[in-house]
Amino acid sequence: MVDPPARFERELAAALAAVREAAVLTREVQAGITAEVIEKRDRSPVTVADYGSQALICRAIASAFPDDPIVAEESSGELRAAGARPLRERLVRMVGRLRPGVTDDEVLGWIDLGGAATSASRFWTLDPIDGTKGFLRGQQYAISLALIVDGRIALGLLCCPNLPTEDGDAGAPGLMCHAVRGGGAFAVPVEGGEPRAIRVSRRSDPSAIRFCESVEAAHSSHSDSARLAERLAIVADPVRLDSQAKYAQVARGRAEAYLRLPQDAGYREKIWDHAGGVIVVEEAGGRVTDVRGRPLDFSRGRALEANLGVVVSNGAVHDALLAAMAELGIGRFGERSPAGPDGP
Repeated sequence: MVDPPARFERELAAALAAVREAAVLTREVQAGITAEVIEKRDRSPVTVADYGSQALICRAIASAFPDDPIVAEESSGELRAAGARPLRERLVRMVGRLRPGVTDDEVLGWIDLGGAATSASRFWTLDPIDGTKGFLRGQQYAISLALIVDGRIALGLLCCPNLPTEDGDAGAPGLMCHAVRGGGAFAVPVEGGEPRAIRVSRRSDPSAIRFCESVEAAHSSHSDSARLAERLAIVADPVRLDSQAKYAQVARGRAEAYLRLPQDAGYREKIWDHAGGVIVVEEAGGRVTDVRGRPLDFSRGRALEANLGVVVSNGAVHDALLAAMAELGIGRFGERSPAGPDGP
């Protein structure tokens, strides 16, 4: 059972501080991306940001909660290869600006703190850079951190360093959304300030909703989204942005739905790609399920093995979305149920 919100005050404070420190590094790296880097399709900046973010956050969480495993996306194997010395040195140099005197072995060790299994009853899951293509384009990306207790998300945090903070998009960018189970959802500027409660949109007419989609169709089917929009007579064009920033947009009422529609029956979403965003949306009054209406199950390991796709909404239009997807056969591949051989 997840403890009351007050029991997680220390965890939330540590998570906010850790992610803020990582955001300093990722912003600095992104600011140095030039047109030449993009033209050459050089992924080294996002690689440095990814590893650096994971190192800093894992160091902080492990220091505050040494008994808590961390399940993160990256490991140091690539950096330990013989030809990776320039990349490794650049990484250590960037981390050293925030943690002076740090050594190669320390940074690599911090990264590998994220290599835990998910068998513990309590663990953290981290995506140090979600939205790598958006990061390289100088656009949206997110840092996502969540605490899982007994298979349920207890606490989640989304840091979106380029997402506008003000309703009119006039404020300095950089938004942190966070939530503790049962305590509501809040947003605060990355630099700090007074948190304000956020709530999902109240729109209940499916034809009036605004979709969030990924900029590029990698793991989500844009064609199925278009079919769904046509079925529901949705007028507005989809809002396309990278990363779990889409969860933040739904949570604060700037969109009513975000869909990760599966392109095949075998693909399963990774837990770190969703945990932070899921609790923020749910605590803001929204709803998150898979395409068949099942709650997301974070107790099956590093992937959402019991689920197919992800449907995020303000709650008011969720049943209409699920019904339209069922009518269109979206997510019905005629293969085994994601719940296992015994069916749903």
